[in-house]
Order: sequence, then C-alpha cells, then structure tokens
Amino acid sequence: MTILDVHAHAVLEATMGQAGALGPEMGSDASGRPWFRVGDYVLHGVKYRGSPFLDVDLRLKAMDGAGIDQQMLSPNPLTYFHELPGELGVPYCRRHNDAMAETVARYPDRLLAAAALPMQDPAAAVAELRRAVGELGMVAPYVGTALGGRQLDDEAYDELYATVTELDVPLFVHPASPSMLPGGDRRLARWDLDLLVGFAMEETLAAATLVFGGVLDRHPELDVCLSHGGGALPFLIGRFERAAATRPWSQGALREHGFAAAMSRLWFDSHVHGEQQRALLLSVVGQDRLVFGTNFVGWDQGATAELDPAAEQHSANARRLLRLDR
Repeated sequence: MTILDVHAHAVLEATMGQAGALGPEMGSDASGRPWFRVGDYVLHGVKYRGSPFLDVDLRLKAMDGAGIDQQMLSPNPLTYFHELPGELGVPYCRRHNDAMAETVARYPDRLLAAAALPMQDPAAAVAELRRAVGELGMVAPYVGTALGGRQLDDEAYDELYATVTELDVPLFVHPASPSMLPGGDRRLARWDLDLLVGFAMEETLAAATLVFGGVLDRHPELDVCLSHGGGALPFLIGRFERAAATRPWSQGALREHGFAAAMSRLWFDSHVHGEQQRALLLSVVGQDRLVFGTNFVGWDQGATAELDPAAEQHSANARRLLRLDR
C-alpha cells in the first residue's frame, strides 16, 4: 500500500519578493534565528531554507524516515495572496505554479502538485486552474478562505466550481489564520492563538459556508477537502444540525435532510491531535471521507508524521479523491 500524504506545504525560492510589498521574504536575526515575512506578519523561528520545506532532497529523506511514499505539495497558506490586486495576484499564482510544477517534475513518482489560484479574480482563477491541470499536470487546486472580500458560496465562484468538476479534480481548502492577513484579528496574536485557534475557526466557517450557502447543492459532483479535520466542525455539528432544522433561513434540501447529510459530501484530512479527537472526527465524518495528512515538518507535526493505524486506509481514500488509480 502506498502511503500518500495530502497535507504537505512547500516554500518556493522562485516566489520570494514576487508579491510586491507583501514579500514574501526570508531571513534571520542577529542571533541566527530565522524569520519569514508576509506583509506585516512575521513568523519567527521557522526554518525554511535548508529544510524539507524548500529542499526537495531533504524532503524525500524525511519522507523515507516517516514511511511516506508520496506527497501532494501545496502552497504555504501564508502566501495565497488572495487579497492582492489582481494585477499582482494573477502573475504571482502563475509564477508559483510554474515553480511548483518544476519542483515535482524532478521526482514524479514521489511528488504531486496542487495549484495556487488567484481567487480575487474568479475568471482568472478559472483560467489558471485550466492551465495548471491541463498544461502543468497538477492534480488539484488549493485555496484559502480570505478571498478578496468574497465568501466561498459567492455565485462568482460557480464557474470555478463547475470547472473543477469538469476537469475531474478535487478542491482543497486550507485557510490562513485571520491574524496573519492584513487587517486581521489581533486577538489571535498572543500565545500562538493564530496557530492554535485561527486555522480551526476558518475551517469551521468554510464548512458552514459550503453547506449553508448551497455550494454543494449547486454543484452535486464537486469534491471539496477541508484541512485539519474541518476545525471545530466535529464538535459543533449538533448545533449546525439544530440550526438547519429550526432557523428561518434554512430552506429546501438543507431543512429537509439536515446539515449532516450535506456535510457527508465533504472530505477531511486526518491531521488532528489526540486519540479522543481522532475518534470524534471518525465518528462524525466516517472512515471513507478521511484522507491522510500530516502538515509535514510543520510546527505541530510532532509524531503525526509517524504512520497511525489508519494511514493505509486514509491513503487509499486520498488516491480515490485525487483520481490517481483511473
């Protein structure tokens, strides 16, 4: 059985300084401690250069040590740049995808690529998706949740979702924390709450938006995968189910069949922490909709790159989601 990890971010040297004043930029302070800057947000103490994030050979060595056969490389969530003006965001995504495609082409049996999309310009996002899949051989688009003022259920994205379905690829949604973006929530700036709470908050909102906003109803063949087990969704699903049954804005199929029925269309990666949390996620989502993910060499990876008992099953699900065995 091939172990396939779908939650593995890459940092690309070719994209440094390509987003105007936002950077991105890497460096180190006088003591040698590394930093990574995106706009006004600075991530301290995370080493990208000389690490598996940026060095493919180091990545493969680390994958071998963890027993991971294959990875889908995806954009760093700090560098989606969906909030940039289109004249900067569109060429940035093209540069990013070209560099990502070149990276994975070195080891096509070990690495797959997910595409960055300029979501601030829906028409350009459709064009870049077609190029990334059709010309560059990428296996999925990979987007955030701060979409240049729009929400995931905005009808402006219906053409994009239709194109994802037409191209027969899944859509991956992995947010950045709100505090990491311009004008973000400063309550999350202390105690690493941007990492501990911010991502989960956005993932939970994404699931609610996709279901309550009718995206899955409008696009019945669309496959969407959310990161980190959907954030707080497994814990809150009872409240969402109650709202679908009782609130006046809940109509049609949502009111008739409930939130959980619609949510069963979504996929989730398995990167959560703790056995009780894994058990809750499994009980809510089911085994068949979980895919193997590690946040490879990320701050919260710890032992999760070691293969858990369900890694083979979740990897098989990932291959099915990515249409790799067709």
